[in-house]
Amino acid sequence: MSIDWLNVQRDAHAEFARRVEKVTDWEAPTPDTEWDVRALVSHVIEEQQWVPLLLDGRSVGEARLRILRLGPDLVAEWQRYSAIALDAWSRVDLGEKVQLSYDTVEALDYLREQASDVIVHTWDLARAMGADEALPAALVEAAWTLFEPQKDTLEASGLFASPVAVTDDAPLQTRLLALTGRDDRIAA
Repeated sequence: MSIDWLNVQRDAHAEFARRVEKVTDWEAPTPDTEWDVRALVSHVIEEQQWVPLLLDGRSVGEARLRILRLGPDLVAEWQRYSAIALDAWSRVDLGEKVQLSYDTVEALDYLREQASDVIVHTWDLARAMGADEALPAALVEAAWTLFEPQKDTLEASGLFASPVAVTDDAPLQTRLLALTGRDDRIAA
């Protein structure tokens, strides 16, 4: 299956935007027990701040010095940094090398990680808000291609909770979320 990751990233950003624009309770808990909605949305925005800096060849240390503190209007901040990140992605050669905190990788690998992060956090935000949790099938399938091969190392990475046991015939969205320690079968 050939995936156009630039389209996946654009679509993931659109899905996240659709939900963030409807947030009414910024202190609501999220499936990630360490974050409320404000912290979750701030995390996703801050990840977008890194994109143009790292794609421009800056080191993680140099980029860290250029990350700006977010203002109080997180909807406006999302719109701003999403647009800047999407523009940066549209101009990069996906074969170029990018220095991340854990390794130097091709820009395509960074794009896959970024898009998949936004996809999973879109579900987190929807769950926290009691909004539509259904993610587009193409986004779920794309994120699955990144996470499924890493199923044995995801928990050890410290980025995700322990996987949730689900059957092999569960819907793909359920299996994707389960790999990242989320259970969409439990009512919010």
